[in-house]
Amino acid sequence: LHFSSSRLKKKYFFTFLSTLNRGPFVSVELLNRGLGQLGVGLAKLLRKQFGNNNVILSDIRKPPNDVFHSGPFIYSDILDYKNLREIVVNNRITWLVHYSALLSAVGEANVTLARDVNITGLHNILDIAVEHGLRLFVPSTIGAFGPTSPRNPTPDLCIQRPRTIYGVSKVHAELMGEYYHHRYGLDFRCLRYPGIISADSQPGGGTTDYAVQIFHDAIKTGKFVCNLKPDTRLPMMFIDDCLRATLEVMEAPAEMLSMRTYNINAMSFTPEELAQEVQKQLPDLEVSYEIDPVRQAIADSWPMNFEDSNARKDWGWKHEYDLAELVQMMLNFIGSDSRVAHVN
Repeated sequence: LHFSSSRLKKKYFFTFLSTLNRGPFVSVELLNRGLGQLGVGLAKLLRKQFGNNNVILSDIRKPPNDVFHSGPFIYSDILDYKNLREIVVNNRITWLVHYSALLSAVGEANVTLARDVNITGLHNILDIAVEHGLRLFVPSTIGAFGPTSPRNPTPDLCIQRPRTIYGVSKVHAELMGEYYHHRYGLDFRCLRYPGIISADSQPGGGTTDYAVQIFHDAIKTGKFVCNLKPDTRLPMMFIDDCLRATLEVMEAPAEMLSMRTYNINAMSFTPEELAQEVQKQLPDLEVSYEIDPVRQAIADSWPMNFEDSNARKDWGWKHEYDLAELVQMMLNFIGSDSRVAHVN
C-alpha cells in the first residue's frame, strides 16, 4: 500500500469470525449483519485506493463468491494464535483491522462464546501487533456504555459500566488498546460506532437492527413490527459515513490524535421518528410494536446521543447523511434490489 505522502508500502489484514461449529455470530457483509460488513466495506475502499493485493480478508467460513473473487481471502481463526502469526509473517502485514465480535443480543445468548471471541481473540491480536510492530484498528460501539453513563449526550470520557458481555468486551478492548499504546508504543486506534444502517445485508443479532428491518419490510410487505418501544432514542449513522470516518482516523497523522478511542455520530432518532420519515415516502406502511424485553433492556442502557466534538476537532470528522437522506438512500437501494429480484 503506497501512501502519497510517505510512499511506504503497507498491507492490511482484516480479521473476521463467522459460523462454523461454534454457533451463530458476526460474519462478513453478505453472510450476516454486524461489524463484519463494515470490515468488508472498508476493505473495498482500501482496495480501490491502494490495490486489491494489499488488503487481505479472512474468515473461518467459505465466503460468498463476490467476496472471494474481490481480492485475497484466506482462512483464519481468531482463536488460533499460531495461525495468525503465520499470516502476518508470510504476508508481511503492517496494519491489522480487527472486526471479529459477537453482537449484543447474540452474545447474551452465548456468553462463553462471546467471551472467547471478543476477549481472547482480542488478546491474540494485541500480542501479535506488538510482537511484529503492526498498527491496529479495533471498532467499539454504543454498547460500551451502561445505565450509569450520561446518555444525552454521552461524552468520550465518562463512566462505562455496560451490562452485556458484548459491552464489557468492548470496554476491555478500549482499555487494553490504550494500555498497549502507553506501555509498548502500539499504534492503536478505535472508534465507537453508533447504530450502523446499511442496505447491503439482512439484519441479524443487533439491538439496532430494527432500523434496517423497517426498510426491507416496508418495501416487501408494507407492514413492520418493531421490537423496541416507539420512543427509544439511539444514535445512528449511514454506513457510508461510518466507512469514511474509519478510513479518515486510520490515515490521520498520529500527532493529530489526542486520544486512542473516539465517539463518532451523525444523527439520533426513535423508531417512531424513523417510521414517520419512511411513511413520507411510503404512506401505506403499517407500523406496530411487539417489544423484545432483552433488546429493550439493552437499548435502555445505551446512549441516546453521542458527543463527538473531539473527533471533529482532532481529525476533522464531519457526517454527510441526516435522517431524510438516510431514508431516501435506503429505499432507493432496497427498492432497486427488490425490483431486480422480482424480474429474475
